[in-house]
Amino acid sequence: MNTAVSSLPDLRLSSSGRTCADACCSPSGKDGGFPPALDACSCCPGVAASCEDEAAEGLRLTREIRLLAVSAAIFLSALAFGDQVEAALKAPVLPLVYAVPYLLCGIGVFRQAYALMRKKDFFNEFTLMSGATLTAILIGELPEAVGVMLFYRVGEFFQERASSGSRRSIRSLLASKPVLAHVLEETAVTDAAVETVDIGQRVLVRAGEKIPLDGLVLAGESQVDQSPLTGESLPVDVRPGDAVLGGTLNLGGILTVRVTSRFADTHMARILDLVEHAALAKSPTERFITRFARVYTPVVVFLALLTAILPPLFVAGATFDDWIYRALVLLVISCPCALVISIPLGYFGGIGAASRQGILVKGGAVLDALLQIRTVVFDKTGTLTRGSFSVAAVTPAPGVEEETLLATAAWIESQSNHPIARSIVRHVADAKANAPDLPATEKDPLPACREDWDAVREIPGKGMLAEAGGIRYLAGTAVLLADFGLAAPPQSRPGALVHIARNDDYLGSILVTDALRGETPKAVAELQASGMRTYMLTGDREESAAWAAGEAGLDGYRAGLLPEGKVAAMRDLSDPAATAFVGDGINDAPILALSRVGIAMGGIGAEAAVEAADAVILNDSPAGVPRLFRIARKVRVLIWQNIFLALAVKASFMGLGIAGVSGLWEAVFADVGVTLLAVLNATRATEGALWQRG
Repeated sequence: MNTAVSSLPDLRLSSSGRTCADACCSPSGKDGGFPPALDACSCCPGVAASCEDEAAEGLRLTREIRLLAVSAAIFLSALAFGDQVEAALKAPVLPLVYAVPYLLCGIGVFRQAYALMRKKDFFNEFTLMSGATLTAILIGELPEAVGVMLFYRVGEFFQERASSGSRRSIRSLLASKPVLAHVLEETAVTDAAVETVDIGQRVLVRAGEKIPLDGLVLAGESQVDQSPLTGESLPVDVRPGDAVLGGTLNLGGILTVRVTSRFADTHMARILDLVEHAALAKSPTERFITRFARVYTPVVVFLALLTAILPPLFVAGATFDDWIYRALVLLVISCPCALVISIPLGYFGGIGAASRQGILVKGGAVLDALLQIRTVVFDKTGTLTRGSFSVAAVTPAPGVEEETLLATAAWIESQSNHPIARSIVRHVADAKANAPDLPATEKDPLPACREDWDAVREIPGKGMLAEAGGIRYLAGTAVLLADFGLAAPPQSRPGALVHIARNDDYLGSILVTDALRGETPKAVAELQASGMRTYMLTGDREESAAWAAGEAGLDGYRAGLLPEGKVAAMRDLSDPAATAFVGDGINDAPILALSRVGIAMGGIGAEAAVEAADAVILNDSPAGVPRLFRIARKVRVLIWQNIFLALAVKASFMGLGIAGVSGLWEAVFADVGVTLLAVLNATRATEGALWQRG
């Protein structure tokens, strides 16, 4: 579209068609250099700070990788060659060697534990890790203390890395807004930042540009793509007196628009505000290990204290030295290595299984949250439907061959860049790939090249008018045919009906729709079979929404919604804390951020939606939604298996330790052996057959 428009005389694509990122954070000028100072960018307040935040985040990531790499190298070297080094040096240097990775990985854990203890929170995974590793050091198990801290830090690193993205979601939204507006003055057109344009000023919007601000059309006719904001699948016809939204794309003619809202009050600005506040208001999902630690930690600490204190007081011959040692062994046995390591591995295995099926999950907390979902809400365009136009029906007039109708339509529409026109041309091209050429009639040969037409004109909002060999051709709406005295049959199905006429003869119609994805009904049925309610929220028209909801088998729908309307509608339909939303557009970013689990279609989805979501389906298939729920359920089953395995074995050895039957070696086996078994079981989460069975 941009190439075609820029090739026309007296038209150019200006900065209003560019994004904030294009203007502020990309090479500019003849030398391709970047702007000398990001904070000097006046068109996008906050973009410079966002870029700096991203750079700082990247630096923190690099430092964490280096810390983990150094710690792992020292730890593995000490395990492999520690005894040989001590023998060669004839000195006990291993404690010092192990102390380096232990402190590198443990300082952050100790800080968190101290901070939480100051807030009267004594029973959490940080105090659990600190106490367990210090106990291991007291009884001489330095490798175990280092290993637990290292694996815990690695798990935290991947968890945090997968979960980050709220700042990027807001930054990508900022980058999608128009930058400049062509303001019409008395005798000239000047470019101004959208934030500086006042209500009542007139702006010029050329073909292929974004409409910079909300307003009313004063002059010109065109079609506007509102799908980024409203989800409306079909372009909207606009004429003088019609309202237009800032951030939507002008597909056709030149428009003169009188501004009715400053940028801070436009729909695009409200989307930005909704995303930011929804992300802040959305309570984080508490991790499973955190909830488990609140129960497990006090139980084992209390049991160890009882073991150390009660027997010497009430059992004849019992000494404090003996029973304190047994209490320490008890703490080593109860050390949650199997849980701290295998639980994250179970999540990572589920995340890996999802990624192999084209689903990106941003952290194990997302899998936890999926288990709380009772309602799944879908967007329509690009989510339940394909998000692109296709020919749904071809209806020739009596006496007209279908091939003639299609050939005529394709030849005329090939002169247009309109998305509906391109879908018809593509349909005919696909048909020709599997069948002989579709010829015109002998008395009505049609030219294939624009230069061979006597006249070709696109009438904004109506369709195409073409003349060749003294014959007039029409391809467009019923309004276009009425302008030339022709009547078109009424439309009974949702979609765009393109009527074709030759002179005064009506040749037929072609129905173009945004088709429902083939896997949509099955995916919806599977969710409903698992006890979930399914709804659809869309900015599309009532008739299109009713058709899509009926075909998909949804429990209900709401149509004609702007982004803030979607947020309100979801609150009406269900509790956001128990709702998952599936969407793909910029207009879906606020509700993706607000819902308990936001799932974005990543193939055609807007960057803002992908960043605001908790999970991303890369192939845009609704079948990925029930598959994601299956993975979450299977991961939870594996985690509980590990918990029961660890607790059963540890409980047995705890009893033996209290009785004095099991010593340090048995404690080490109970800890390390169960850890290995739990890890092996956790790796089953990566097996596709495991979660595909149901």
